[in-house]
Amino acid sequence: MTNTTKPARQAKATADKPRRTRTPKASATSETGTTPAQSLLYQENLLRWYITTAIPYVNARPHIGFALEIILTDAIARWRRLLNNDVRFLTGADENSLKNVRAAEQEGVPTQQLVDRNAAHFQALREPLNLSFDDFIRTSIDPRHVAGVQKLWEACARNGDIYTRSYHGLYCVGCEQFYTEDELVNGLCPEHHTRPEVVEEENYFFRLSRYGEQLAKLIESDQLRIIPQTRKNEALAFIRGGLEDFSISRSQARAHGWGIPVPGDPSQVIYVWYDALGNYITALGYANDGPLYQRYWVNNPNRTHVIGKGILRFHTIYWPAMLLSADVPLPTTVYVHGYVTVEGEKISKTLGNVIDPVALVRQYGTDPVRYYLLREIPSSEDGDFALERFIRANNLDLADKLGNLLNRTLSMVGRYYGGVAPAPGPREPLDDTLIGVAERLPDRVTGAMANFAPHEALASIWELVDAANKYVEDTKPWALAKLRNTEEGHAAGERLNTVLYNLLEALRLISVYLTPFLPETAEKMNAQLGLAVAPDTAWEERIRWGGYPAGTIIKPGAVLFVKRELPTEEETIQAALATLS
Repeated sequence: MTNTTKPARQAKATADKPRRTRTPKASATSETGTTPAQSLLYQENLLRWYITTAIPYVNARPHIGFALEIILTDAIARWRRLLNNDVRFLTGADENSLKNVRAAEQEGVPTQQLVDRNAAHFQALREPLNLSFDDFIRTSIDPRHVAGVQKLWEACARNGDIYTRSYHGLYCVGCEQFYTEDELVNGLCPEHHTRPEVVEEENYFFRLSRYGEQLAKLIESDQLRIIPQTRKNEALAFIRGGLEDFSISRSQARAHGWGIPVPGDPSQVIYVWYDALGNYITALGYANDGPLYQRYWVNNPNRTHVIGKGILRFHTIYWPAMLLSADVPLPTTVYVHGYVTVEGEKISKTLGNVIDPVALVRQYGTDPVRYYLLREIPSSEDGDFALERFIRANNLDLADKLGNLLNRTLSMVGRYYGGVAPAPGPREPLDDTLIGVAERLPDRVTGAMANFAPHEALASIWELVDAANKYVEDTKPWALAKLRNTEEGHAAGERLNTVLYNLLEALRLISVYLTPFLPETAEKMNAQLGLAVAPDTAWEERIRWGGYPAGTIIKPGAVLFVKRELPTEEETIQAALATLS
């Protein structure tokens, strides 16, 4: 890239001043306070969580790759709520990109019409994927966002970090990113495998080069925590390679008149990434220092972004540098997940393997889709979606193991006790084995979720499912029921009480732990178990063994999961046509 640097028109007054490198603002983790009231406020802050997805481009309908990200984020948000934390969960739509403009031109419709239509598809994922987001921000029309992004620009300009220069570079519209020659693979974008466009014009630049040393220290010390370690190493390697200033605007002509105007310079619009990254604070009311901004960003030690690995650089280097310049607290954690492939191939319109998550839910249900994406795809690695493997997970883990465990337990309680839960008697070694698995679960699930690993959490939960199924086979409650009318009747009856109570209690605990991951299933299980859980019930009470009330009347219902078969070619075609309609 070649360039000629000029003083910024809009930022000229500040660009020539001695520049100062800012340290991150102190957050709620800086001290615990000295009075009981301050201590209480500190503890309250520790239980506060703000979590976001990246906001996707809306040049097309959502596919299963974004479904993975938003379901993963939803599971983390629901987990934190289960722990009685104060959670705010944000998602939205990135609407001011050049690729959205070009998609609209290809369709022959106005850009606003295209983004309105496709943003609605993303927002409508709430119901089919059973999402619990608190806010959905749209960057092209939300006044909070426009005002907030312009405020962020002006703050960086005041710090002398914005200037203009002419340059010549290689730009991938798919990534909305400039590449150097050595970053290309055989002359092509490493992400989209397309040839970048040559762009030559005068734009505003951000002085990223100022912040390399400071960013490295923040990342190395985990003040800015990047998970997993491999992505942390990747960010540090990029910084150590030397940071170059980056363009943060484009001409109105190249933007086709689409985007947020640069403050004081209507001939330029703000670069889509500078614009889009701001959503994390503009949605909270950064523009006017609103109460949500104070509560969930400034006075909150848990500010978490969940992103895909392809946008690591923007979220762990560009975004924190912008915030340092603007004197705004940084995110505390950036969790980076991998990509979803389909039958071993990268998702591609050309290959025709784009999977609509809504169509998948229509055919197979919400929780089977959530389960597969959360359990079968390791959260920090790439994972594959294969329909045969998906159906096997539905049939084996969900229908056979979990669904059958609930069904057979409730059937025996209905048959042997008239649908009223018995009280347990003395414990035996087989009981201790089952209870031991249950009592180890809190630490295992909590540890997994602290590391943003729902696949590990679900694996631990299924250890209890497996242990309960084994317990049924080992204790043989049907045999105990037959012995009740023999000379050994009293002992057999007492033992049957304990066995069936323990199974009901194991199912209650399974439903508790499944709440963040398979919320609909957990709700159905509670209903059939005859339970109504108060939303403010303390976590410690929910997970304590023995919480199922003896004497509860069970309410058996429909099977939790229907076993499936691979669709025929005709069924696949009909499903695709239904999606298009």
